[in-house]
Amino acid sequence: MTQPDQRILDEVTQLRTTLDDANYRYYVLDEPQLTDADYDRRLRRLQEIEAEYPELVTADSPTQRVGAAPADGFPEIEHAVPMLSLDNAFDEEELAAFVSRVAERLEVDGEALAFCCEPKLDGAAVSLVYERGELTTGVTRGDGRTGEGITSNLRTLRSIPLKLRGQQWPEVLEVRGEVTMRHADFEAMNERAREAGGKVFANPRNAAAGSLRQLDPRITDQRPLEFSAYQAARIQPDAGDSSHSQLMARLAEFGFRTSAELDVVQGAEGIIDYCRRLGERRDALGHDIDGVVIKVDDLRLQRELGFVARAPRWAIAFKFPAQEEVTRLNDVEYQVGRTGAITPVARLEPVSVAGVTVSNATLHNADEIARLGVMIGDQVTIRRAGDVIPQVVRVKVDQRPSDARPIVFPERCPVCDSQIERLEEEAVARCSGGLYCAAQRKEALKHFASRRALDIEGLGEKLIDGLVERDWVKTPADLFLLEVSRLATLPRMATRSSENLVAALEKAKATTLARFIFALGIREVGEATAANLASHFGTLEALMEADREALEKVADVGPVVAAHVHTFFQQPHNRETIQALRQAGVYWQETAVEAGPTPLEGQTWVLTGSMESMTRDDGKARLQALGAKVSGSVSKKTTCLVAGEAAGSKLTKAEQLGVEVLDEATFLERLAAWEAGDETDG
Repeated sequence: MTQPDQRILDEVTQLRTTLDDANYRYYVLDEPQLTDADYDRRLRRLQEIEAEYPELVTADSPTQRVGAAPADGFPEIEHAVPMLSLDNAFDEEELAAFVSRVAERLEVDGEALAFCCEPKLDGAAVSLVYERGELTTGVTRGDGRTGEGITSNLRTLRSIPLKLRGQQWPEVLEVRGEVTMRHADFEAMNERAREAGGKVFANPRNAAAGSLRQLDPRITDQRPLEFSAYQAARIQPDAGDSSHSQLMARLAEFGFRTSAELDVVQGAEGIIDYCRRLGERRDALGHDIDGVVIKVDDLRLQRELGFVARAPRWAIAFKFPAQEEVTRLNDVEYQVGRTGAITPVARLEPVSVAGVTVSNATLHNADEIARLGVMIGDQVTIRRAGDVIPQVVRVKVDQRPSDARPIVFPERCPVCDSQIERLEEEAVARCSGGLYCAAQRKEALKHFASRRALDIEGLGEKLIDGLVERDWVKTPADLFLLEVSRLATLPRMATRSSENLVAALEKAKATTLARFIFALGIREVGEATAANLASHFGTLEALMEADREALEKVADVGPVVAAHVHTFFQQPHNRETIQALRQAGVYWQETAVEAGPTPLEGQTWVLTGSMESMTRDDGKARLQALGAKVSGSVSKKTTCLVAGEAAGSKLTKAEQLGVEVLDEATFLERLAAWEAGDETDG
């Protein structure tokens, strides 16, 4: 085996130093210096070297965060120093009483005592043990005296250093802290889970705890977890720090994230002021806290005060109002978003959650209603955190009343009565009345006037907002009825600007069928698809009357797009708006498309492999124009398979079923003959 030379050893050292520093700045300081691409490039290089020289791999290498095989279970580990609970205070009087007790026991003036205050993070408490600077053990809180060993999972958190920063490390360091998840990361993770049909967590605390107890560290690695240190439980030998705040500063030097909100205050007044200020900023922190932890800052005084039962005398937790409460679900109503998304909204018996009265909460979509198993009349748990919309997270099924009613998702839009459309693979249901629906009006008008649609110069977002808010424009057709005298009364719209806009509207009336189809804002219909629809059908009437099978014969139009187009044109409101646009003078040149020969009517063809003379989409379009249905899989119903280069399992299956197989050259000959009017099917 080749031995690494000094150049390789120096490069490994430099790469590890750079990557460790990048992790520290990104995950602890929130001050990224390397781009993601730079970080990935350096990490790949280090992985390459370690693969070539396995003897260089060390436990603290940045490549070793995720590497342990899935475990069968977690070992029980006894805490060297118990992870005790704190007594709680629920109001300012109890905080003042705590200071009085401490002062009386120490025989000092309470207002002269220094207290260290910091947010009480609402996550999963863990303990980390470092020996000679390297992480050796990570343990859950458990019952306070014994926890579960989850070292492999904790190693995946980039905010936990595998090796302490600096040089002068203690022989043993035990750091306590909380594993949490930011609100934005939690919501994004749950949204991905809903789309994939996976597990949805009730709150970030449960998500953090559940993520840490995964038997496979690779799953933990995919969760957006953060570690924040709040205590140095052991330092051996003693580093000489005299206060808790000094210890926290030392932990920051070692590479740990500590609270930016940590502050040292004097007496009861200082503590109460801190709690008030943090309570006002609670929703803006971006992560869950459930109170404030207050500690006597002087370590010598902490030792003098000691412990009582399972809690220290020198610390207390001030508890904020809960962010989850139970109330009754009275009804469900449905809101329509600006893009037509239908959102079920729970109407609740008003309840105070985290100091705010909540009477509405989101239920997200029909899948979430089914997942929760919620019914009208149920007792439900409501969660409100930060600026996240209150949501129903659990149902008290054991308290369900006898008159509880199922929640029935509507089939028609509650705003415009158009059909509600939901495809099988999508979680979101949408209103199909895009041109008419009041809830979608502004977005529909912005799209209609955009440069690649009707290109109405001067009709910008603010002007559209003003027109809609005054109820002057309800559909795109109303734009062409606007008059200079009326427009001139709008803010920042003098007579000249109004004349220019009316002239632009007049100019926009002359368009093309492709632009007009694109301007309608049909879901999944972009410029290219609109052009294909226009050239295939030739007239708007032909397109509007096409069924799904006919639509799927258009190049690049599959079942999903065909469903959107067909549903859109089936809505009476959309048809009425299109008629009004034509009556207002919007026009284009239409070309009747003559139907060619369809000798393949009723046949099912499959294309596989790559062809030199055309793409598979081109071949599909030509077959569909001749009347064939083009499928993506081979079955007994398949008429013929066209096999290009590197044809795989479809060719094998066709041969097994006795399906006719054509090579590219024969396929081209047949196409040319059919398109020329030769009815021979080969």
